[in-house]
Amino acid sequence: MPQKRNVTIVPEIDVPGHSMAAIAAYPELSCTKDPKTKVNPGSKFAEWYGNGKFKMLTDNTLNPSDEKVYEFLDKVFTEVAALFPNPYIHVGGDECYKGFWEADANCQALMQKENMKHVEELQGYFMKRVEKILKTKGKKLLGWDEILEGGIAPEATVMSWRGIEGGIEAAKLGHNVVMTPSPYVYIDFMQSDRTLEPPIYATLRLKKCYDFEPIPEGVDGKFILGGQANLWTEGIPTLAYAEYMTYPRCWALSEVYWSPKEKKNWEKFVTKMENHFDRADLAGINYARSAYDAAIKPSMKDGKLVVELEAEIPNLTIHYSIDDTVPSKFSPVYKDPIQIPEGPITLRVNTYRNGKPIGRMITLSREELVKRSK
Repeated sequence: MPQKRNVTIVPEIDVPGHSMAAIAAYPELSCTKDPKTKVNPGSKFAEWYGNGKFKMLTDNTLNPSDEKVYEFLDKVFTEVAALFPNPYIHVGGDECYKGFWEADANCQALMQKENMKHVEELQGYFMKRVEKILKTKGKKLLGWDEILEGGIAPEATVMSWRGIEGGIEAAKLGHNVVMTPSPYVYIDFMQSDRTLEPPIYATLRLKKCYDFEPIPEGVDGKFILGGQANLWTEGIPTLAYAEYMTYPRCWALSEVYWSPKEKKNWEKFVTKMENHFDRADLAGINYARSAYDAAIKPSMKDGKLVVELEAEIPNLTIHYSIDDTVPSKFSPVYKDPIQIPEGPITLRVNTYRNGKPIGRMITLSREELVKRSK
């Protein structure tokens, strides 16, 4: 059936990090070998420092120096390979905390034996072992861009998620790449103002998806297999909400990935998107109309609070108020940056088309605007 639909289902078994489920079942596969290890969603198992660095409070990492780990993975990949006919198995490789490796005598002995100078090289060693296991199953290794650290497996394909830099590096080394950089394609991010969407740590508006170019300058396009949109579902409670997060951003990314760069046209895409809205309504498919919402950009200039407003959909009019009235077509039209006076001021904004509201009203206090300006 997947072949009939031109769909390839790629399984992911994330190793050597993100392996808490496996370690809860087989604690002896970790460095700490803690029999009390358990999967406990919602618990604090890591500290994140905001710069990409983190510390695991619970050991969720397989031990690269233990031969039993590779025996275990051989069994797992034997079963997975039999279930999926496509050539790839995704092995993760991302967010692997190496602190427990640094403290483990056997890992240190392996580093000495293999003449490794940095603990990151243990991940390279691990991934090369995993690639050999997959090759015996007739499969190719696919992993996140962290697999570049410590030496990439010889025939690995890289999914670049921490920006496009990992994809560029991999392509220049002659590896195939799937571009999936979080700033452009993480569709679990908010689509509009944070007051209108369930909160998450970042925003990705529709036009930014559409503006993504998956083949960077100076990179041979033959190494860029394509791209991917990522909908991580920790905060996705229903299928209808998954649809809301997916559409229309995936329509935009479909055009990005399947069209020549010179054929892209934002205004034409918007027309097609609106036709798709009608189709989705008839089909009973949920989608977001967040692209109609205004974008609000506050800043401090010479000690004054100034707000810029923007509509990403063409031919919309932005009406606003700062006098505690609800903005309507009779309210001021945004043309130039607005200076927000001192005092208990509330900014209200909405977008209109042909004299009728089309976006959602955004309401922000002066205090919130000042906070955002920083």
